[in-house]
Amino acid sequence: MIFFRRQLPLLITLVTGIVFAAQYYVPHPASEEMLTTVTKWLQIIGGFALVLGVTSLFHIHAVKIRRKEPGWGYSFVLYAAMLGTIAIGLWLEGKETINGTMTAFGWIYNFMMVPLQGTMFAILAFFIASAAYRSFRARSREAAVLLIAAIIVMMGRVPLGEYLVPISGDITQWILNVLNASVRRAILIGVSLGAVALSLKIIFGVERAYLGGGKE
Repeated sequence: MIFFRRQLPLLITLVTGIVFAAQYYVPHPASEEMLTTVTKWLQIIGGFALVLGVTSLFHIHAVKIRRKEPGWGYSFVLYAAMLGTIAIGLWLEGKETINGTMTAFGWIYNFMMVPLQGTMFAILAFFIASAAYRSFRARSREAAVLLIAAIIVMMGRVPLGEYLVPISGDITQWILNVLNASVRRAILIGVSLGAVALSLKIIFGVERAYLGGGKE
């Protein structure tokens, strides 16, 4: 029983991890077909995971509504919006337009979803501006360099700044294409190495958090 509960998942992870890591180095039609088949299976599993996530979401908010917890009205709005959108989408088979006429499903997306997304990102802009103000305080040499670079980039990205300081556009492009690109690549290399290290730990059973517990 312990083998099937702990060791069997580790064995499956080891075999599948090695096989799919090795298939990138095997230029054979069978290898490509296997990857295509597994990709389709992953899409199917992702669909079941979506159903599980929606079910969990419904359960959490149902408990809030039943117990009348603070903010339960928002949970009720979520229920109504989600169930209404699902029902209309299934009824219209996911079509946003029929014969050039916008359907109710398309109306929900274009006149509710899009404005709500715009509102959310507009609100986030104020939080970003507040965080930038706190970060750009020149309390050290590094913060001063960050502040100067940010000012130059902002001036070079708007017509008024480039009109006042014509050279700011060229400096901005150099900062973005040379300094920023090199730092971004260094971060991506570090993230990639971390992903490889974590993948190896999972394949060889060192990291077992996905089994529902810590290391053993």
